[in-house]
Amino acid sequence: MPYPFVIPTTSSIAFTDYFSSNTHPSLPNCATTARGVLRDVLKRHKRIPPSSQASNLPAVLSALNDYIPYLFALDAGLSGTSCAGEEIDLVLVKELEVEWRSTLGASVPGREPARVKLKSLESELFFTISTLAYVHSLQARAQLHTLYNASLPSPEQRATAISAAMKHFLDANAVHTYLVNRAGQWHTQPTAVDISVSTLGALAELTMAEATLITVLKDDPYPAVVIEDRNKNNKDWMFKGVEMPKVRAHLFARLCLASSEHAAKAQAMLGRAPKINESLLKYVDDLRRTAKGKACRFLGVDAELAGKTGDGIAWLRGAKKELGFVALGGDEETKKSFGFSKLKKEFQEKREDRKIEKGEGWGADAGKFEEGRVVDMLLKKWEKVNDTINVQLIPPSEPLIASMPSGREYHTPKMYAIPALEEDAIIRMRAPPDPGDAFEGEEDDSAEEDERTEAPVGAFPGAKTEYAAGTSYY
Repeated sequence: MPYPFVIPTTSSIAFTDYFSSNTHPSLPNCATTARGVLRDVLKRHKRIPPSSQASNLPAVLSALNDYIPYLFALDAGLSGTSCAGEEIDLVLVKELEVEWRSTLGASVPGREPARVKLKSLESELFFTISTLAYVHSLQARAQLHTLYNASLPSPEQRATAISAAMKHFLDANAVHTYLVNRAGQWHTQPTAVDISVSTLGALAELTMAEATLITVLKDDPYPAVVIEDRNKNNKDWMFKGVEMPKVRAHLFARLCLASSEHAAKAQAMLGRAPKINESLLKYVDDLRRTAKGKACRFLGVDAELAGKTGDGIAWLRGAKKELGFVALGGDEETKKSFGFSKLKKEFQEKREDRKIEKGEGWGADAGKFEEGRVVDMLLKKWEKVNDTINVQLIPPSEPLIASMPSGREYHTPKMYAIPALEEDAIIRMRAPPDPGDAFEGEEDDSAEEDERTEAPVGAFPGAKTEYAAGTSYY
């Protein structure tokens, strides 16, 4: 369940105020128009209800893909490199100033994130391409949402959705990795935490963790069984026991451990980022726990298939601890805490189910509660079998977890292909610009929206002027 990124919005700018070109005088105008279209698309996407935003992601992606080649053309002109086989002579008139809304930084609950003032074309490029990576992650999220709907998908639909989501994760990882490598040339860190080196590195690790974990979801039969058992429309009261080859269970465990390691790296990098969003920090920690818990569960399946039911139960109890759920112990105090934790867990699970049904805010737990349901299902079944048939001793889970194997990588990171303008577009920009052609966008500026919506806590909506400095109620 990918993190629900919020796509940032930006202020309007005219590149003609900051750049001029003798070889391609229309380039600043064309870049301004493409950016104006993107800005309007981002503003409109923000106003769409959250449950309907997934269907608008292709429009956002199209606007980004239209604007980014112009952005790299401006970058090539400043750095003296060629673009589509042509040298672009670009002169910096004055330093570029732009504002983007920080969506990964810490903010006051109930209020929009702050707008960050940035300088230089490099900051504009980083925020724009980071937005592209967010869109890819959100598209993967939209694909995975179909797996948890009330109407269960067919095996073909499930495989198609997972493959599409995996591709989007790898595309997002390629973008973040490109930005991390490019940011290695910086001498100072930017003011926005969204494009800091530590945040970009964490997002690269996070997307690789998600892409690795989804390879397991493709062939993992247990979550589908739990979802089907929870489906109100399901009339099958009996089903065939889930079968999993022994070798694949051990392989899946190593893949999950690799995902957990990537998430742990992301968590460490975000710990170095100042004032990062708490929800992102919690999500990364939940993803690390989910991957580690899955690994324990698969190792338990591997042990149970080998006839070691006691070891399998110990692995499942270790999985519950790794997920952060209290495992039932022998003393009365532990049993009490287990009861309260179980009620809390059930309440959080039902709340997550409602979010999935509405399509809003779901998945913020990184699949932790869903994995907990799978572990509970297997634990209940195996403990019953062990109490009545096998009667094997259940060893402590700590030594087993300490002996876990190393993780195994599955994906080879993709390289981000820098998009370039077509040769015809470069040739057309040799002509003198028409001042009336530049389009900066028609949507209201973010600063004006803030002035209309921001009011003191406890005030009635739209009553900001009554609380302004220098005014009196009487």
